[in-house]
Order: sequence, then structure tokens, then C-alpha cells
Amino acid sequence: MKRKENDMDDRKIIELFFARDEKALSESQKKYGRYCESISKNILSSDEDAEEVLNDTLLSAWNSIPPEEPKSLKTYLGTLARNLSLDRYRKMKAEKRGGCEVSLCLEEAEEFLADTKSISEEYENREFIKFLNDFLHSLPERECDIFVRRYFYCDSTASIAHRFGIKEPHVLVILSRTRKSLKKALQKGGYTL
Repeated sequence: MKRKENDMDDRKIIELFFARDEKALSESQKKYGRYCESISKNILSSDEDAEEVLNDTLLSAWNSIPPEEPKSLKTYLGTLARNLSLDRYRKMKAEKRGGCEVSLCLEEAEEFLADTKSISEEYENREFIKFLNDFLHSLPERECDIFVRRYFYCDSTASIAHRFGIKEPHVLVILSRTRKSLKKALQKGGYTL
């Protein structure tokens, strides 16, 4: 994301959170609102829900900073938006059954992780986060980017193919191989599948 001249530095925004200055919320929304909404919209397919999740994301950031002190505000807010969107998606799915891109992502993810509840529990585990980051960093850059676009941002395979200038079946092959590699790495690392 290109930095606009009038955007506040992340460190200063985090300092505003620590000072309990509500300007932290407006500056976060100004700088990362569209980013968080795009993550939510990929998962929820709704502008209105994405706007609500953005508000929930900012509230969650307000309630968690401090004590948390994110190294990357963008990543922190994006993760909050993603997790809140997935929670909302699960609630909506429980209320009415139906398939969409997020269902496909979660079904694919089941190949390397037991279930979506344990994904959330494992995600909170710093050791698991380090393990996953190490695995992702071991991948070639394009494969890592494709994997993250699919399983963090919940992008469709068609949009990933377009973004990388490759055919959709090639994306599916890359994702399949990467999931298998991750599954092997998880088993080798002692993670229960």
C-alpha cells in the first residue's frame, strides 16, 4: 500500500492507542479501513457486513492495544478483520446453509488442519504462528503469495490466477502441492491433524 502524504506513521498511531486517544481509531480507519474492508468483503461478500466488521475491528483494536503492541499495525488490523469476518461467516452459515468461496477455502484448509475451531486455537498459539511463518518463508515467493492470498485473504482461485497472470488450473496445482507440503511439515513438527 502506498503511503499517502497525510497518513500518520504506524508507530504514532500505536502511541495514540496507548495514550487512549480516540484519534487512533480515525487514523487507523483512514489508513487501513479499505484494506480491512477488502479482507472482510472477500469472506462475507457484502459491503454492509464489511463495514460492520471494520467497526468491530477498530473496537477490538481499541480494546486490545494496550496491552498488545503490534509490530505491524496493518497486519494486526488485517488479522482482526479476518478473524472477525470468519466468525461472522460461521454464524451466518449456521443460520442458513450455503456454499461460497469461504466454504471452499475452509474445506481445502481441512487437508492440513483438523478443523476450523482448532485453526483459531492454534492461531493464538505463538509457537504455531512461528512454525507457520517459517514454513511460508521457506516457499518460493510466488507460491507463498498465492497461498496467503487464498487462505488468509480468501481470494478466489480465478482472482489469484488473474493477479499472477497464470491459468486457474495452475493455481489449483500450486495450492494443492503447498497444502500437501504444509501437511507433511505439520506432521513432522508434531502437530496433530
